[in-house]
Amino acid sequence: MHFSEIIAGTMTWGKWGKALSTDQMTERIESAVSMGVSSFDHADIYGDYTTETEFGAAFEQSNIERSSVQLITKCGIQMTRGRDHQVKHYQYDYDYIMCSVQRSLEQLRTSYIDALLLHRPSPLLVPEEIGRAIAALLESGQIKSFGLSNFLPHQVDAISRFTPVQYNQVQFSITHTDVMYDGTLDQALAQSIVPMAWKPLGELFDAQDERAARIREVADPLCKKYGLSLAGLGIAFIKKHPSGVLPVVGTTEPERLADLLKASKVDLELQDWFVLLEASQGRRVP
Repeated sequence: MHFSEIIAGTMTWGKWGKALSTDQMTERIESAVSMGVSSFDHADIYGDYTTETEFGAAFEQSNIERSSVQLITKCGIQMTRGRDHQVKHYQYDYDYIMCSVQRSLEQLRTSYIDALLLHRPSPLLVPEEIGRAIAALLESGQIKSFGLSNFLPHQVDAISRFTPVQYNQVQFSITHTDVMYDGTLDQALAQSIVPMAWKPLGELFDAQDERAARIREVADPLCKKYGLSLAGLGIAFIKKHPSGVLPVVGTTEPERLADLLKASKVDLELQDWFVLLEASQGRRVP
């Protein structure tokens, strides 16, 4: 499965953020695709289970062929908002996965999902049952590929015993580098798992974050050197990793999306990357 160099995240397109109208969503979709951002990241819970429906209506209104875009969605989180539950929890039994995918297909107004991800690991998930559900979904063509989100390496291995894992969407940014050291990105390289990075700018613009402040101190000459914005430099930092990270960016502004796409094609020089790492960690590398 091929995804664009950066992925448009839709979490804030609906009621959890910008509350875009159908026409506004259509404009954002068409603009993104026109500049080469053809992949869109969803989750069933976004907008309290409403954003997929809104996106589906907007995409249907667009002039874009379904084969020209890639739709990613996630399932497994059961919230109290939008559903009649007494407590937030995770659910990954066979019937629930099948029903959740069917619901996403209907809401997105599509006959298939390009990539289905399990949203967060549950202590009670049964890998064999997940494997059975994914096999059925792949065989029926309702999903084209499968992955995970926020899973640690040993959890990925547990699932991989019963179904191939092609993606792991994790938190990764210049201010959140844990996945470079906890085995997540090493596993991605070793097992050809494509990592997707949510919140890829991290806390870079948080005025109260000391780590971000250190990075901003060294960023200006690098931004000038590469012709990048500060946000673009953050994207270029994570794209340098050899595992082939795909940033999931949350901006709804076409100009910012174009800026981040440009940055995704910039290859930072080795020492420049380590200058940023040193600033992020607050110390020289050992």
